[in-house]
Amino acid sequence: MLRSFLWIFFISMVPLIELRGAIPVSQVLSLPLIPSYIVCIIGNMIPVPIVYLFARRFLEWGANKPVLAKLCTFFLVKGAHAGEKLQEKAGRGLFIALLLFVGIPIPGTGAWTGTLAASLLGMNGKKTITAVLAGVLLAGVIMMTVSLLVKTGTRII
Repeated sequence: MLRSFLWIFFISMVPLIELRGAIPVSQVLSLPLIPSYIVCIIGNMIPVPIVYLFARRFLEWGANKPVLAKLCTFFLVKGAHAGEKLQEKAGRGLFIALLLFVGIPIPGTGAWTGTLAASLLGMNGKKTITAVLAGVLLAGVIMMTVSLLVKTGTRII
């Protein structure tokens, strides 16, 4: 069982997959609900402060390096685009917009992208981490609910 928990922990840390992929995996592996949720949240949140503090600097540095330029430019553009969309839709409600951006589990949103976007916008670190944590908690509840409905064969409509 420890090996299964380590799997979902590390899956939660992977960009673009995050806990949105790890929670369904936890249910496929028949892991207990609450411990799986907690492990996925922790795994998803560990990279957030690192992304906030260093991703922008690394991506800007790497954008000028021959080997890294394409990848770094891709992530800079993706993060900036996400940040611009958040800013134009949210205005002063940037905290709530970031929370919902991270919390609604659709492709291309999540803790990594949301944190990078907030970093590129110059959003306060504490507010960013708080909004991302709330979004990750929301995404976890949504993914756990969907996973359980699928696992039990319950129809929504």
